[in-house]
Amino acid sequence: MKIILFSDIHSNLPALDAFFEHIDNRNYDAIYCLGDLVGYNIWPNEVIQEIRKRKIPTIAGNYDYGIGRTSDDCGCAYKTDEEKAKGAISISLTNQLVNNNSRNYLRTLPAHIKIEFQLNKDKLNLMLVHGSPRKINEYLFEDRAEKSMVRIMEQAGADIMCFGHTHKPYHRIFNTNDEKVPHFRHAINIGSIGKPKDNDMRGSYVILEINENASVLNKDSISVEFVKFEYDIEKAAKAIEDSILPNSYAQNLRNGY
Repeated sequence: MKIILFSDIHSNLPALDAFFEHIDNRNYDAIYCLGDLVGYNIWPNEVIQEIRKRKIPTIAGNYDYGIGRTSDDCGCAYKTDEEKAKGAISISLTNQLVNNNSRNYLRTLPAHIKIEFQLNKDKLNLMLVHGSPRKINEYLFEDRAEKSMVRIMEQAGADIMCFGHTHKPYHRIFNTNDEKVPHFRHAINIGSIGKPKDNDMRGSYVILEINENASVLNKDSISVEFVKFEYDIEKAAKAIEDSILPNSYAQNLRNGY
């Protein structure tokens, strides 16, 4: 079972188009989007249209949740007053651009998707969230304490938890039992399609492969491939610079942050 997972497009249509072109040359069995379709660029409706046209199962990101309810709060954790002021411009413009059909779609997106595999005697639970199972805008960075990560996954009943929101891809494996009878859990941040923050300007997505003998007893029974792809960054950056959005958002795309 090969599953493609992607997230955090943020109205970057050139990145989404390049992503679809990239995966059209790959074999996979399922595909899911982990949210934040809109914000920070000028193509929210076009991005939503492409996702809907392909009938891709999608969960709500914090930005989607806010725009779906015509809110001026995207649930973003801005660190400074300057960042907050820039963010206010972005959510205001996004609310102006999004049409009623797109807004209704965002408002109906689920908070998470849980899939139970029964490949052998073991059940294997895959949980797809945007921020965390507890909160749509919770940041699960790679340096999050192991104890905290394990508690979040155990409470959600997740053996494999995939998420976005931080825009920084990583894969961590935890043994939440003991050496005699292990129970391995996988935490996977899938990165961002349209607004990477890992100092790599390319878009990022994940191919999760679950083999037919996959088990919580074997940490190597699933594989995670982080895939990077190039897109027309200048087209996306120029669109920002030609709009009322802060020019710094264009530079962020060029710098991969």
